[in-house]
Amino acid sequence: MGCRRAAIVPLAAALCGFPLAAQAQQDSDSPVAAPAQQLDDDAFLNAPLDPDSDMAPLPDLGVDWPDLDAPLPAEPDIPSPDLSDLDFSDAGDADAGNAASDGDGLPGEAASGDALAQDDIADDPAVGVQAQPVLAADRSDDPRDQDGLATTARPIVGNGPFAYSVRLSGIPDAASDRLDERFDALSTLRNNDEDATFAAQIARRASDDADLLQNLLRIEGYYDALTYSELLGAGQNRIEVLLDVEPGSLYRFSRVALPGIDAAGADSGRLRSAFDLNEGDPVNQDAVVAARTGLVGVAAESGYPFFETGEPDLVVDRAADSGTLDLPVTPGGRFVFGRIVPRKNDLFGARHLGRIARFDPGDLFRRSDVEDLNSALIATGLVSRVTIDPVTSDRPGEVDLAVDIEPAPPRTIAGEIGYGTGEGFRVEASWEHRNFFPPEGALRLAGVAGTREQLVSATYRRNNFLGRDRVLSARVLARSAQLDAFEAKTLSISANYERLTTLIFQKRWTWFAGPELLYTQERAYNIALGARDQQTFYIGAFPSGLFYDGTDNLLDPTRGFRLGATLSPEISFLGTADGYARSQIDASAYQPVTDRLVLAGRARFGAISGTGLGLIAPSRRNYAGGGGSVRGYGYQRIGPRDPNGDPIGGRGLSEFSLEARFRFGAFGVVPFVDAGSVTADQFPDLSDLQFGAGIGLRYYSDFGPIRIDVGTPLNPGPGDGPIAVAVSLGQAF
Repeated sequence: MGCRRAAIVPLAAALCGFPLAAQAQQDSDSPVAAPAQQLDDDAFLNAPLDPDSDMAPLPDLGVDWPDLDAPLPAEPDIPSPDLSDLDFSDAGDADAGNAASDGDGLPGEAASGDALAQDDIADDPAVGVQAQPVLAADRSDDPRDQDGLATTARPIVGNGPFAYSVRLSGIPDAASDRLDERFDALSTLRNNDEDATFAAQIARRASDDADLLQNLLRIEGYYDALTYSELLGAGQNRIEVLLDVEPGSLYRFSRVALPGIDAAGADSGRLRSAFDLNEGDPVNQDAVVAARTGLVGVAAESGYPFFETGEPDLVVDRAADSGTLDLPVTPGGRFVFGRIVPRKNDLFGARHLGRIARFDPGDLFRRSDVEDLNSALIATGLVSRVTIDPVTSDRPGEVDLAVDIEPAPPRTIAGEIGYGTGEGFRVEASWEHRNFFPPEGALRLAGVAGTREQLVSATYRRNNFLGRDRVLSARVLARSAQLDAFEAKTLSISANYERLTTLIFQKRWTWFAGPELLYTQERAYNIALGARDQQTFYIGAFPSGLFYDGTDNLLDPTRGFRLGATLSPEISFLGTADGYARSQIDASAYQPVTDRLVLAGRARFGAISGTGLGLIAPSRRNYAGGGGSVRGYGYQRIGPRDPNGDPIGGRGLSEFSLEARFRFGAFGVVPFVDAGSVTADQFPDLSDLQFGAGIGLRYYSDFGPIRIDVGTPLNPGPGDGPIAVAVSLGQAF
């Protein structure tokens, strides 16, 4: 390599392998050497190098080279100072952190516990720099407490790593709660406060959080806010991080304008009032976003499907502590609903889509009605994705809806396993095609295999039949049951027209009504004969029901109440025709006590009036006992018994339950008390209640709670066991 300039120090010139010319004696005030002494730069740079030439002799630097073989000089004899006459009484705490804490050390020594102050800094081995309190600004003489008052700085004690806490001071009262929430979510300090670290790292985090806090204050309208960070001692190897705020003035709007809003005509005033931001309001960026969202929402509910806003133009005037806002608006015209136009597939036609929609052609356009149609289509179970866009129509003043549907798999295979004392094990499986008869005509095949029951059935079901949320169903069933109360082989045909609630649309009011025909051979205790025999019944019924649901959840309610009533007029042919009516009233209520505890209670009353007990088929009588009734007793084992101790059922029914539902994450514990009675009289009688008590376990899965209840009878009758167990999906009520 070659040297590029001649005017260099003598040592550098010698190392380049050139003879040293006389050095220019240059005036310190002049950057240019005398011309007579200046070397030719080009000749110097272009001169050939001879690697074998001798190096030029080093100049005389004026310092002799040391003789490495010479002995070291002897150390001078320095006498120790006599400190006996010195007075340290005035030293005191002149230098915080240097005075000994117990009075035994000399001034200038570190206090007990290695206290760190500004003048006594310990090396931080974690980062290789000195650890000390670091400030966003010089506030060492004026730290603030939580009330904004000056307080005495506290030295940091220990060498680390340090645990720390964070304290905010000086936050203005006008700042929203959102500032605290955002700071907690974004703070580097608070997101890492479980891990102890060294002071330098804490100081770095404090500086970042001071910048964060300043930005959050600007969002709130404090554009002149200043923030400071300070580390204060809080005990041995503990630090308190103080983030102090000087908020400055709260900026306010001097002008708020919506250019283009007048194009909405008569609605312009109402739309302008929906933009909830006016002159004099704080220049709060969250408020601007909220007002913009509110304006768009009101417009979309007022017949403006194409309403648009531009980007807000916010200008801050620091001299006046104010701001101006201009939000361009394009109303796009006011419309009513026109046609619904399916796209891409024929899963649902326009007529069926119109039946599902809650609006009719000619109704004022509302975005909420469009979103409701979207949700209703998803709720059919036949749609995996749907997009609904308003499009211009060829009819003035109308807007059409273009519906694009992506079908979901239409088939479902399901299963359920349960166990109950008296009911035994029960396994149910089903196959369903939800669009076997388009549109929304489902076919469901189901079967039950159990120790006490066997069943096969086929069900036709058409959703949204003749109206939204209306369901038409028809069912054919064959069933064999071997229960303590009776043995039955039954064939039935039934149909229902109903309005049902679902997990997606939990409805307040629901109802059902429809005919039912049964043929059943039943072996049970014959009251007239006083012995067990077999009888054949032909039954025609028309059951119906009306229900109200005011709870907050279909499968696991925590507040509210439910009411329901059913009535089934029936005609039974057993040799001769005999008519009667079966009725039932159900009520339940739910009250939260704490976030983890809910009290739940229910009552049920049933009656069969119009004929004697012996003329009613045993399978149509009232029973109590079991996992869905009075827990602790076997299935159907409460009420009148035959001479063998088997239940025979009754006409009057009453049941009560009380639960305390404790929940701990995904699990729960439910102590309960139940009571019930069944009488041969047609109306309930509370004089002969039987009680059961126990405890249940709950696992709260994604599809509802799974329950295991273990109960014991408190006043058992003959043949009642000591415990009864029930396992099923969903709460008991």
